[in-house]
Amino acid sequence: MEILPLEEGIYSVDKKKNLSPVTGLDSAQVPGFLQMAVRPFLIRLKNDLVLLDCGLGIVNGSYMMTSVLGHHGINSGQITKVLLSHLHKDHIEGLGYFQNSEFVQQFGNATIYANRQEHDYALSQKGNPSYNDDLVEQLAGFPNLQLMDAMQGNLSPEIYFEVVDGHTPYHLAFRISEGDQTIFYGGDNLPQAHYLDYHIAYKTDYDGKKAMTLRQKWQNESKHKHWTVLLYHDLKLPMLKFNN
Repeated sequence: MEILPLEEGIYSVDKKKNLSPVTGLDSAQVPGFLQMAVRPFLIRLKNDLVLLDCGLGIVNGSYMMTSVLGHHGINSGQITKVLLSHLHKDHIEGLGYFQNSEFVQQFGNATIYANRQEHDYALSQKGNPSYNDDLVEQLAGFPNLQLMDAMQGNLSPEIYFEVVDGHTPYHLAFRISEGDQTIFYGGDNLPQAHYLDYHIAYKTDYDGKKAMTLRQKWQNESKHKHWTVLLYHDLKLPMLKFNN
């Protein structure tokens, strides 16, 4: 197994969920703005090339995924599975882009996996700035989309999924194992390493207490089972491993 963090940069986020790229010249924290990385992950397995969430779409006139995949010598047609933890815009806009009101999908050779209830919930959130309403509506029509009803299960012998709630009502977590290596991805329930330093229920989560409990559980499991934890929004650290 090979883990490739797809670095899309650091962004400031205002209260209306607008993302603006942060450069070295303006990296100081601005009151009222959060800062976060956007970092999908590409997992190379023996029989699959898996994308864990897919980041942003067009930023400053450029489609982000073309650039970050190309940096690793990969084109979008090689991806076999796209796993969506949830449907907030900073996790799904990299699926493609709108051109003359038509959505141009970039992963036509891949099966895209999302939770059906998560999609229903996202459809009900029209006007919520966390979502790209047009893309959420288009998503249902993708011929390669698989909306999952099960609460847990396997997508392949290597890939396990579970509906865990927390950050969104039907948020998914994924565990991928091959050989003696296991990676864990909790999406925005565990987006940055410092979330483990304080047992806090964050207001940005749909169910902050549930997300807090999940983080404690996953930290203990990761320590004992030697998982590598992937961090989508951490400003510096893409992966985390614990010592017993």
